[in-house]
Amino acid sequence: MRLKITGLLLMLCWATAAMAASPVTAAPPEAVSVAVIAPPSDIKAVDTPNDAGHAITVSWQASPDEAQKLIEGYEVLRSEISDGEFVKAGYVPYGFTSFDDQDVPANGKDYFYRVRAVGRESQALSAVSNPARASEQWFNTLRINALISCILFTIIVMIFIARARSGQSLFIRRIAGLAAVEEAVGRATEMGRPILYVPGISTIADVATIAALNILGQVAKKTAEYDTPLLVPNKDPVVFTVAQEIVKEAYNEIGRPDAYNHDSVFYLTDSQMGFASGVDGIMAREKPATNFFLGMFYAESLILAETGAETGAIQIAGTDAIHQLPFFITACDYTLIGEELYAASAYLSREPMLLGTLKGQDWSKAIIVLLLIIGLAASLINPGIRVIILQMLRVG
Repeated sequence: MRLKITGLLLMLCWATAAMAASPVTAAPPEAVSVAVIAPPSDIKAVDTPNDAGHAITVSWQASPDEAQKLIEGYEVLRSEISDGEFVKAGYVPYGFTSFDDQDVPANGKDYFYRVRAVGRESQALSAVSNPARASEQWFNTLRINALISCILFTIIVMIFIARARSGQSLFIRRIAGLAAVEEAVGRATEMGRPILYVPGISTIADVATIAALNILGQVAKKTAEYDTPLLVPNKDPVVFTVAQEIVKEAYNEIGRPDAYNHDSVFYLTDSQMGFASGVDGIMAREKPATNFFLGMFYAESLILAETGAETGAIQIAGTDAIHQLPFFITACDYTLIGEELYAASAYLSREPMLLGTLKGQDWSKAIIVLLLIIGLAASLINPGIRVIILQMLRVG
């Protein structure tokens, strides 16, 4: 009896151990449901208007599942053939139904597009769009306001040029620095000292340098008339060559080509501080009666102006460099600020072409200011007009 009980216990232990050693197969999980999203529809591709010919605009109808917030965005795919491989051209988040493909090669080929809706758990690819080709437009219709402004400005300038050529007197407000040119040249003549003219340290491509050279021609005419020595140091070789021809031509116009000194216009150095030191040395040795600092200047502006002030010379400066104006205003007798430098050649020469252009610019600015005032008043009355004005300013 005891042997039977022992055998049963041994068999029970063996069965328990076998069950523990055998792997337990878990019940299969329930299948995870993936929401299938609908693709976008009505894919259209057209040449982007008013561009340089490197863009195609793709538009589509949003996926119906976008309302259920199952769409995260749209991938725009491009291909040269309708059944070929499509490469990604761009991506936009949900809520957008168009895309400007700005990287279209300018090869005159047609391109096809597909739009893939990207969801959180799945994607859906649209049908192929119609073929579209990027082409360059001759005229940007969004710039009509700029075209109209240019036409009006041209008409105004031509009217004032015609008035100036007919002999009508065109008023230009008095500019103290330019009105003192005659006095400055006369003072140098009385004292028997030269006039120093520095046309800036920039290149000929700078507008301020061109304005300074125009003024140099007028100053050279006065020095030729009064037989006053003129010194024109230059930092740029091209500016030096142009300045030399301008001074020579000014003496020829006055009728005194023999009075022109070839060495009066000279090249100094292309080093900024070296040029400033050289000009300071000229002022210390020659003691010019009048110093002209006109053009583009940088850190050397105060060095030049302070040295000239110590020599007791009359100093007339002018530049459109905002950061250098305080130094010139402090150390010089007269300073041409900003656009006064550009108006100087017309102010001194009274040439009809320059006068007409100057008056045309002034009247055009007055018209722009008047339109801004009218637009501001209209926008306060009607907020809808404000939106139109902002759009016009943004386009222009």
